[in-house]
Amino acid sequence: MKLTDIIIKKTAPGKKPVYLFDGRGLYLTITPAGGKLWRMKYRFDGKEKLLSFGAYPDVSLADARTRRDEAKKLLANGTDPGAVKQAQKAAKQAKQERAANSFKVVAEKWFKTWQGKVTGAVASRQWSNLERHIFPVIGSMPITNITRKTVIHVLREVEARGISDTVRKARTAINQIMEKAMDDELIEHNPVPSLDRILTNKASVKHMPAITDPVKVGALLRAIDGYQGQPEVNAALKLLPLVFVRPGELRTAKWADIDLDKGEWRYTASKTKTPHLVPLATQAVEILRDLQALTGGGDLVFPGLNSRDKQISNSTINAALRRMGYCTKTEHTAHGFRATARTLLEEELGFKREEIDHQLAHSVPDALGRAYNRTEYKKARRAMMQQWADYLDRLREGAQVIPLRA
Repeated sequence: MKLTDIIIKKTAPGKKPVYLFDGRGLYLTITPAGGKLWRMKYRFDGKEKLLSFGAYPDVSLADARTRRDEAKKLLANGTDPGAVKQAQKAAKQAKQERAANSFKVVAEKWFKTWQGKVTGAVASRQWSNLERHIFPVIGSMPITNITRKTVIHVLREVEARGISDTVRKARTAINQIMEKAMDDELIEHNPVPSLDRILTNKASVKHMPAITDPVKVGALLRAIDGYQGQPEVNAALKLLPLVFVRPGELRTAKWADIDLDKGEWRYTASKTKTPHLVPLATQAVEILRDLQALTGGGDLVFPGLNSRDKQISNSTINAALRRMGYCTKTEHTAHGFRATARTLLEEELGFKREEIDHQLAHSVPDALGRAYNRTEYKKARRAMMQQWADYLDRLREGAQVIPLRA
């Protein structure tokens, strides 16, 4: 007698498995725990075998009969339905493994670690480049299938669009992602350790415009002294030439990191993510003491004009320079004060390049390696920063008239 849903539902489990047969090898096993499992008994090559079709009621009686009929067709064609099922299961598992180890999945793991080593803006741009130019082509590919030829192809497509700087950044990211795959033992070798030779258009390095002529620097300083703006902006404009930190580091400065009695400002450099010391010349301390009376009650040294809980915007200083008549695209930018100091400290004041680079929070190369040479030139840098401030005062006093600018 063939099974019905009523029979299945009324049959109670026993102390031993209960078997309900439907015909042509299909039956339902009711376990002592109450589980109801579809099975099909068949013979292939003289051996008795079993197929599992799932559990009732997830697999209905009609579905179980359909699966039985499909298995019977395979048997009629001389194919083992059990072997087909195993092959399908293996293919599905392989597909899942490939998806779990796709290039994009490995890239996401790499990015979680890498983004903590750079600024948020740099991380955002890099991920955006990958999403726009790389993932659409190789993002879904298994990491094991990525070859040197594959990467060259995708980079050349990007290069053909005339965005060679993006090619350079993408090339570096792909290399690091493949290194991550090696670390995770997904691949044995990195197929793309170096792809410099494939670039036909080398990315040109764009330097921020900066004034480095001493006479023109003096004119700029006098223009800053005459600028009529918000007190916080005035203070930032006057302080930036003295400390020549990255503009973003100045904007986010906190009073808790500054010791005016010692003349020190300590914070974590945004690019290298390492502790950095800025010795403050007496001129810088004077500017900060005046500003402390205005903003010292809060956390930020340079709070925004609309919200004291947020720093001044990243365009504030450049906007002030433009209002003074300086073109920030061709003449000078807030970031340009770093180049100004870098040039004049060496060429005009004769300080050592290593001392200047340390003060700029650059990575300083050393023949013995940084593990052995941990010199930070703190004493020399303190003297340098005071001499630099005194030198700027002399440049500022070099003329009595502020030249009119267009």
